[in-house]
Amino acid sequence: MRGILHATLLSLLLVGAGAGICGAAEPDSASAHARVVVTFANTPRQSPGPAGSTGRRYSGDGYLLAQSAHAEAKRVASKYSLREVANWPIRSLAIHCVIYEIPDDRSVAMVLAELSKDSTVRLAEPLSEFHTLSDPKPAPPAPYNDPLYDLQTNLSALGIAAAHEHAQGSGVRVALIDTGVDTRHPDLRGRIVRTRSFVDRHAPSATSYRHGTAMAGLIAAVANNHVGIVGIAPLAQLEVFEACWQLRPDSDDAVCNTFTLAKALAAALDSGITLINMSIAGPQDPLLASLVDVAIKRGVTFVGAAAEPADAFPTGIAGVIAAQGQQRSLKADAFAIPANHILTLRPDGQYDFESGTSVAAAELTGVIALLMSSSDTRMATDSIVALLKETEETGAPVAGSINVVGALAKLDLEQHRGRVAATR
Repeated sequence: MRGILHATLLSLLLVGAGAGICGAAEPDSASAHARVVVTFANTPRQSPGPAGSTGRRYSGDGYLLAQSAHAEAKRVASKYSLREVANWPIRSLAIHCVIYEIPDDRSVAMVLAELSKDSTVRLAEPLSEFHTLSDPKPAPPAPYNDPLYDLQTNLSALGIAAAHEHAQGSGVRVALIDTGVDTRHPDLRGRIVRTRSFVDRHAPSATSYRHGTAMAGLIAAVANNHVGIVGIAPLAQLEVFEACWQLRPDSDDAVCNTFTLAKALAAALDSGITLINMSIAGPQDPLLASLVDVAIKRGVTFVGAAAEPADAFPTGIAGVIAAQGQQRSLKADAFAIPANHILTLRPDGQYDFESGTSVAAAELTGVIALLMSSSDTRMATDSIVALLKETEETGAPVAGSINVVGALAKLDLEQHRGRVAATR
């Protein structure tokens, strides 16, 4: 009988303790209603409970919710029209905390003013939010899903992501006169429409196509294919005219001669392609110069790699657009392009970094492909050069640094004016 009476008294003292256990759950932070934190004095008696039982405990630490604190919490909710959403006792402060939600349009300040006059309330304050102090991400999410895009510092420097909002090289055919290209590289799938070889020596494998594959990747590697990198003109089509051969298995060094280059140039001219990349350099050559001159008069745009004065082909020919790296000035009228440590393709599905004016020429070819694809009409070489010069980066540390987005914007503005004038 004594044990039953003892258990009954304990249950009366602990009225509401079960509600405290349920209320300890984290309040839903998605609610649109304001909330306040209110505390009450909490000095519960701790009892070992009836023999054979473990007693009712809060959060497993033996600190119980007093009947008086529970009753005051319920009274405050009713008196001030608040909704209890969570509660928990704090042993070290001997208090019971309750989070109330204000279910109407009363302000937090108004409710707190009312609660401050209640003698049973120990403390009333807003439910505040606190924030971590981690620095924000330095850059927005990458605009491409290509996993190596973040390593392509040249694309950031050239503003290619913004440029791609205007053009990506669609409809432009580019002739690449170089070594062969690994046409099976996953980042060139669908970009190489034809290859022709003008060298007698048969390459033992695609690994002998290092230079050509690297240039092809810079110009037109496929974008947003979850593979590798992004080309400057990822929708351009490449036709490969193999005129050079690699000297060593582990090096990009390759050579061409008058005979192989003449055949490649003649074939490119016959193909009707209007943009030709020649990331090569060599001595003046009357035969090759004649072929380039004829092509320029037919409206073909050539891009070559700037070199020392002794290597005047092809950039020594009037009308050939020259490209050079921003680190070294080789030709006064050459356009400056990021060309140091630039990520591109290697044969057999590989990737590596490349430097030099060959890189600059391929990048500039890609930029011109963007301009051509954005133009309503066929662009002449003179117009391309003028557009790039008029929009050069002002204040850039290297003269001739191009502004791709600026050039595309100016081209679009000029075409818009022309279309408006034509309708009047």
